[in-house]
Amino acid sequence: MPQCILVVDDDRQITRLVSAYLEHAGFRTLTAHDGATALRLARSERPDLMVLDLMLPDVDGVDLTRTIRADPHLASMPVIMLTARVEDADRIVGLELGADDYITKPFNPREVVARVRAVLRRTGGGTLQPAPILEAGRVRLDPDRHEAWAADQPLNLTPTEFHLLRIFLSLPGHAFTRRELIEEGPGYEYEGMERTIDSHIKNLRRKLESVDAGVKIETVYGVGYRLKVIV
Repeated sequence: MPQCILVVDDDRQITRLVSAYLEHAGFRTLTAHDGATALRLARSERPDLMVLDLMLPDVDGVDLTRTIRADPHLASMPVIMLTARVEDADRIVGLELGADDYITKPFNPREVVARVRAVLRRTGGGTLQPAPILEAGRVRLDPDRHEAWAADQPLNLTPTEFHLLRIFLSLPGHAFTRRELIEEGPGYEYEGMERTIDSHIKNLRRKLESVDAGVKIETVYGVGYRLKVIV
């Protein structure tokens, strides 16, 4: 069954354009032109990913993203923000809320398709052969079930945070460069991508520090990041 993408924008021409390109690429699409409809469709249809405009008539896309990440049934749904806001501050706020990517208008619809594919690729389900459980400190991660725990407590991670934690757990103590994290994660690079990775690392670090995880993410100055076991 084709993966389902929910496209949310108050500009109907944009939703038609993006939906047409996504459908041509083999996806099934749903559309919404306000936050209330988007949230209702997200809860009833459980799309595989949401492309979300930040400037909606009834609710700010940032607030909608905050609601999605607070809902245990929707928290793991990838979100790509689509917006005319180009300031770095807006981009950082969106990423810190847990957005998985950020595309500014005007845009090439082919780029939207490429970004959707990349996010779904790194947040997809298991393979034919079961992936091994990854562990370090008091953290456990099941790639196939897309679940992670710290000190036997479930970690509520965004898809990108989950993928980054999987990379760190695959080689504890190894200092990954930002470029390595980009290549292992999104698989493509654009201006500001390294800052995007920094925002996701900041969120993941905060979540690990909020529990007795037995690990911490260290900044390796001039290199990148590594996962250190502290128990």
